Amino acid sequence: MKVTVEKIDDINYIISGTVENSVIEDKVAKLKEEAAKKPKDEKSQDENIEQDAAGQVFQDFISAGIKEGNLDVENLLGQPGLKKYEQQDDSIYFEVEVAVSPEINVDDIDFKDIAPTYTKPTASPEAVEAKLAEFAQKQAPFTKLEEPKPIENGDVAVIDFTGYIDGKPFEGGSAEKFNIQVGSNKFIPGFEEQLVGMEYGEERDVIVTFPKDYSADDLAGKEAKFVVKLHEIQEQKPVTIDDTFAKKVLNNESATVETLKKQFGEQVTAEELSQIYMRELKPKIVEALLEKFDFTLPNNIVEQEIDAKVREKTRGFSEEQHKAYMEDKGKFKELRESVRDEARKSIKLVLIVEALAKKEGIDVHEQEVIAALGYQATMTGQDPQALLKYYQDNNLMTSAKMGLTEDKLFGHILGFHKA
Repeated sequence: MKVTVEKIDDINYIISGTVENSVIEDKVAKLKEEAAKKPKDEKSQDENIEQDAAGQVFQDFISAGIKEGNLDVENLLGQPGLKKYEQQDDSIYFEVEVAVSPEINVDDIDFKDIAPTYTKPTASPEAVEAKLAEFAQKQAPFTKLEEPKPIENGDVAVIDFTGYIDGKPFEGGSAEKFNIQVGSNKFIPGFEEQLVGMEYGEERDVIVTFPKDYSADDLAGKEAKFVVKLHEIQEQKPVTIDDTFAKKVLNNESATVETLKKQFGEQVTAEELSQIYMRELKPKIVEALLEKFDFTLPNNIVEQEIDAKVREKTRGFSEEQHKAYMEDKGKFKELRESVRDEARKSIKLVLIVEALAKKEGIDVHEQEVIAALGYQATMTGQDPQALLKYYQDNNLMTSAKMGLTEDKLFGHILGFHKA
C-alpha cells in the first residue's frame, strides 16, 4: 500500500495512492477463514465477504493516509469523499478528500452586532377572544345525532376503516370507532370527500393515492383501498365560556375567565413573535452571521450537502426526468452547480452555529428533539410515532437537533437586543 497526502489549503487534504490486489485477496481469505469458524446460520455469503474485505481495505487506506499526513482523527469532519477509483493491472488507485475542522474565532463576538432590533408584539383583545372561542369550540362534547342522516360536508363521522395496498392490509392503516370531520382535509387527500352520502351501517370502498412526499416511504405515492363502515354522525354541543369553564380548563378553583384570557393572550403573543422570528428575524441573523465570519469550508462536507440537495430537488421527478439527468452528464453537473452556493451557505452556517452554541453552553437533548417532532406531527395532522420513525430511519435526527440548536442560539442572541 502506497499513500501520499497533499494539502490543498488550511483544512482540506487529498489522500492518494494504490492498494495491491494481493492485499484485498489476503483480506478476503482472512474473512473467509473467520466465517468458516462461525455457526452455519451466521456465515456470510461470498459476495458479502468480498464487499466487507474491500470496505476494510478502504478504511485501512484512509487510516494510512491520516497517519501519513499526521492528521488529528478527532478533528476530522464527515465521511471521506471518494474523488477517483481506478482498477489497474495489479492494484487499485484511490483519491480521497478529507477535511479537518476549521478554526472559527467566536471569542470576541458581540451579539449586539448580530441581533436585529424588534418590538415584542402585544396580543389584541380581538385576537385573544378569537383564540379562546376556537379553543372552547374544540372542547365542546360530541353527541350522537338523534335522527340518522347521510354524511354531509362538515359532519363528524364515527367510522371503522381498514386500508389495503395490493390487496394486503398495511401497518397503521386500520382503526375502529374513529372520529373524522368530513371536509377538514386532515386525512389522506380524497378520502373525506368519498364519505359524503354514506348512511348509518353502510360499508363503502374508498380509493386514494398517498402523496409522493408522505412521511412513510413505504406508502408514499401508492394507491390504497380503504374499506369504510359508518357507525354514526355526531354533533357538538356549544360550551359556555364562563368562570366554571375556566376552573375546569385550568384545574384551578380560583381561576376566572380573565385568568383564561391572560393565558391565551400569552399564547397569541408567542405565536405572533414566532411568526416575526421566522419571517424577519431569523433570516437577518443568518445573513449577519454568514457576513461576520470568513473561513475555509470542508470540501467533502460541501459535496455531501450538494448530494443531499440534489436528492431533495429530484425527489418529485418523473422516471423520464430522472433518466434524462442520468444520461446527460452535463445536465446533471449543471443541476449540482445550481445548488452549490446554497450548500456552501448551509455548511458554513452549521459550523458557525456549532461553534457559537459550544461557546454559549447551548445544547439540545434527544428528548427535546422527540418532543419537537411530536408537536410538529400534531400541528400537521400526522402520527407522531410514524414521523419519529421516518426521521430515525432516514438519518434525519441529527438535522432536527441542529435545527433546534440553531433556534435556541438565535433566541439567545435576540435576548441581548430588544427595542
